[in-house]
Amino acid sequence: MGAIARNIANKITTSGVFTSGAIANSSVTGITTLANASDGITLISSQTASNSASISFTSGLTSTYKAYKFVFVNCRPATDAVNFQFNLSTDAGSNYNVTKTTTFFFAYHGEDDVDTILEYVTARDLAQSTSFQQISGSIGNGADESCSGSLTLFNPSSTTYVKHFISNVSFYQDSNLMMNSYMAGYGNTTSACNAIRFQMSSGNIADGKIYLYGIK
Repeated sequence: MGAIARNIANKITTSGVFTSGAIANSSVTGITTLANASDGITLISSQTASNSASISFTSGLTSTYKAYKFVFVNCRPATDAVNFQFNLSTDAGSNYNVTKTTTFFFAYHGEDDVDTILEYVTARDLAQSTSFQQISGSIGNGADESCSGSLTLFNPSSTTYVKHFISNVSFYQDSNLMMNSYMAGYGNTTSACNAIRFQMSSGNIADGKIYLYGIK
């Protein structure tokens, strides 16, 4: 047996499996795609706001994944002191009016190191309401102000369970406060939810980007 063949044979077990030392960065070349080499999260689509009244995802929420994550980056309102919010649809975006029950609390810290608080906010939760759900407090519209965070929606295609969701948002409050808001709840419907809309409580989304990911 030649040296090369013997070296290869020594790196294969009796059951035909390569040993851990068989493959290294320098031993495999020319690979462009690895099957099943996923980290469990897949980018489905993204949308960029440009003085937009709202951003809606009317495709992508299917039975392919059991959880979907929306990541929003530097979403800045055109109007000062407004809230970022969302609603769900069961008719592909013709109506955004799913009945929801939610909780909402936030922590904040002022730039002056004086204002600090951790608080439940009853004014921002919903109890069997079809209204848009707030996922932030009052965001400033200054050139350096915005909100960033995520919203996870669980099993939206289920026709058995209500639709759980949870969000965590960091935002620059209009009174120069760093605020971290937490919202969770469920859409009280056993119909499949197949669209979602994000918007400000008043005015447009001046700029920002929202990504939609599917989670295995």
